[in-house]
Amino acid sequence: MAEKTLTQLPRDLRALVIKGQEAATRDNFDYAIALFLQVLHKEPSCFEVRKALRNTQLSRAGGRTTFFRKMFAGATTSPLLAKAQLALHNHNPTDALLLAEQMLDADPYNSQAHRLVVDAAEALELPQTALLSLELLARIAPKDKPTVIRFANALANAGQNVRAENLLSDLAREMPTDAEVSMALKNLSARRTMDEGGYDDLAEGKGSYRDILRNEGEARELEQEQRVVKTEDTAARLTAEYETRLKTDPNNPKVLRSLAELYTQKHRFDEALALYDRLRATELGSDPALVRAISQVKVRRLEHQIAQLDATAPDHAEQLATLEAEKLEFQLAETRKRVDQFPTDLALRFELGALYLQTGKIGEAIQEFQRAQGNPHKRIAAMSGLARCFAQRKMFDLAARTLQNALKEKPMMDEEKKDLLYTLGEVLEKMGRKDEAVEQLKLIYEVDIGYRDVAAKVDAYYAGQ
Repeated sequence: MAEKTLTQLPRDLRALVIKGQEAATRDNFDYAIALFLQVLHKEPSCFEVRKALRNTQLSRAGGRTTFFRKMFAGATTSPLLAKAQLALHNHNPTDALLLAEQMLDADPYNSQAHRLVVDAAEALELPQTALLSLELLARIAPKDKPTVIRFANALANAGQNVRAENLLSDLAREMPTDAEVSMALKNLSARRTMDEGGYDDLAEGKGSYRDILRNEGEARELEQEQRVVKTEDTAARLTAEYETRLKTDPNNPKVLRSLAELYTQKHRFDEALALYDRLRATELGSDPALVRAISQVKVRRLEHQIAQLDATAPDHAEQLATLEAEKLEFQLAETRKRVDQFPTDLALRFELGALYLQTGKIGEAIQEFQRAQGNPHKRIAAMSGLARCFAQRKMFDLAARTLQNALKEKPMMDEEKKDLLYTLGEVLEKMGRKDEAVEQLKLIYEVDIGYRDVAAKVDAYYAGQ
């Protein structure tokens, strides 16, 4: 089953899509969703309608699933899940896809439903539909190894080799000793070499081994960009080579990104940003990693300006304060833009919450931290941020309860748990519960006497007794 475009739909279905789009712009989400589902029931292969449906469902959820909707979803998921799995088992992926959509209508973040969509879409040969759900699954759980590898392979199948390789490279940095991730990245790189190196052309009687050897040599040189630390000689040589290569291949995304990173290292920020602007015109234009990279270059430019200030100047403190404020204002504005562009990215929500807290916008910070708790990798940090917000508003009981709930999810004594215990001790002390406060510090004292001023506080407590 080939995926269809809107223009390939019958006129009556196109009219329903237009009505749905208009309803969505007026925030009449339920009506828009009903119309999109009606179209998909008749034409399940229309990706553009499915994408509009998913965006509308996510907009209605507002970045998270409400408690009552979760209750409803829980009541409907089990029977629908069983039916959909049975449909797949009986080689009826079309029915499985429709059942999965019903589950997503109750909860657009339902991972089981998205996995069903992927399985059904692959069986129906609907690659864009599968990618849509794989991307959301990868954002919900960016360290879920099987999902990220599957997403990367799907991207490569769709011709998005650069994005796929970047995705697995990020995972490899998170899991440097994982053999499966390393093998997946190696296979993807080999596949890219096959695709771009000319072997297919050679098999068809086109090209030559000389072309292949030249491409392999370029690939080996490009591998050097992955080094975390480059010597001055290597960096200078790579910069010259990439600049030369761009003259003959001006839109090569890999070279553009590599050269931009080298320019950034050499504090040539304006030139780096110019290259990133060129990258926006390629297939990476909507890649969250590209958006983040551009933002990071601008922040590093401000940090470089701060580092260059003359500490002996009479107005040093004023200049420093001005640049620090400019940096914070920029980070806040950029993160807001990224959240608007990727509203379901809960890690971004956490970043925005932290910036709001830093700028004293406590109400906004609370809202973002509450949303960010839905990301399992940011949940504890978001709860800690939420507690700090409550403490800022002198809602010490709420702060203490939030920290205690976070500690229940932290069985291992690591740096994060020490921070939670220390913060809880501060909150309890402000509540006048000094003995309980010291009990938190004693838990840290038992394993790390050098943590902050824990030793001084605990020793002073016993000396007072």
